Amino acid sequence: MRKIVFYTLIFFNVFLANAQNGKLLSKELIELSPKSIGEDLFRLAGDSLINQYRYLYGVNLYDITYESDGLIVKGALLEPKRMGKYPAIIFNRGGNRSYGTISAERLVSTSLAELASHGYVVIASNYRDNDEYGGKDVNDVLHLIETLKEIEKADVNRIGMYGWSRGGIMTYLALAKTDKIKTAVIGNAPSNLFDVVSERPIVEEKILSSYIPDYWKNKEEELKKRSVVYWPEKLNKETSILILSGTKDRRVNPEQADNIAVKLNELNYDFELKKFDTGHSFRSKQKELAALLKKWFDERL
Repeated sequence: MRKIVFYTLIFFNVFLANAQNGKLLSKELIELSPKSIGEDLFRLAGDSLINQYRYLYGVNLYDITYESDGLIVKGALLEPKRMGKYPAIIFNRGGNRSYGTISAERLVSTSLAELASHGYVVIASNYRDNDEYGGKDVNDVLHLIETLKEIEKADVNRIGMYGWSRGGIMTYLALAKTDKIKTAVIGNAPSNLFDVVSERPIVEEKILSSYIPDYWKNKEEELKKRSVVYWPEKLNKETSILILSGTKDRRVNPEQADNIAVKLNELNYDFELKKFDTGHSFRSKQKELAALLKKWFDERL
């Protein structure tokens, strides 16, 4: 038994020693079909996409796995079918662990696939299984910068980032650690988790205390680490930011966007804040959102 354990430890240590953060381990093409991306996107008779989603014929979708801190992390990749070099966008999803997981169906029915068809490589992480809600898992986002170097169609000199809700927290944290992101879009993201805890105690009870290591022991320190209003000066000054806020958001108080905007304005940071009469997911503003994302990234990347 001791030999088995010993050899296992040797193998694990060798794997870690040879691990390459961001290394692309697999890239599996997803065929467009009612089974893979949902029947609602197809006509009731036949296998033709409905007009609203016909742009998907110009996009390749992939499930991917890559290395991050010696772990195997799952994600997704979208790229134009036509040959060429395209700017890249790292998308940071919301949710936690399995909730909010990136799937083929989710990708094609959002503005992400439309962005890819417009001429962008879009890559996204599902984060590591041991989710820390903005702890070591931020590396899973940063290491995608290296992964993009293995994507032939990606122009790694033009990388943007796009985060929604919890993904916005991940984006702020990433922008404090790298200067490789030229511009970022952040939608309905908390900028101060202390306010979230005060307004929605269930978030602390069900999520923060469950995922953040030693939460009750180091609550103040850990919440500050994940609350950009306490360290806006750490954000890379060469990265522009577009902040999107739904004024009817019931999950993240719209004042969170206002509060970080005040801080960024004091720092003369290159940012814009845009508000929309809608809720957390922007469900009623999807067309406007898609058009805004195209315009912003076209101008900034």
